[in-house]
Amino acid sequence: MKKIEAIIKPFKLDEVKEALHEIGIQGITVTEAKGFGRQKGHTELYRGAEYVVDFLPKVKLEIILEDTLAERAVEAIESAAKTGRIGDGKIFLSSIDQVIRIRTGETGVDAI
Repeated sequence: MKKIEAIIKPFKLDEVKEALHEIGIQGITVTEAKGFGRQKGHTELYRGAEYVVDFLPKVKLEIILEDTLAERAVEAIESAAKTGRIGDGKIFLSSIDQVIRIRTGETGVDAI
């Protein structure tokens, strides 16, 4: 099993969710996040004063899936989230040893 963590721009969430749904991904955890990468935020003007916005709004997706779907899911996220501009985000892929569904006690792929 694999875990995909993706940090994307908030306005791309619906497109990414649809792209994942089309390939059969059913469960997604979404968290609002703030952060910055290479762009290191930006400056804004408010009432004549300039200030730095260090942490930009992002959305973090977490998906646990079978190994066979991982590559297609990464491609779906990448194509749906891409704007071609700085700050499009990142995708992290890692291995998961075990999943347990608390309600039923199912384990492994059956628990996803």
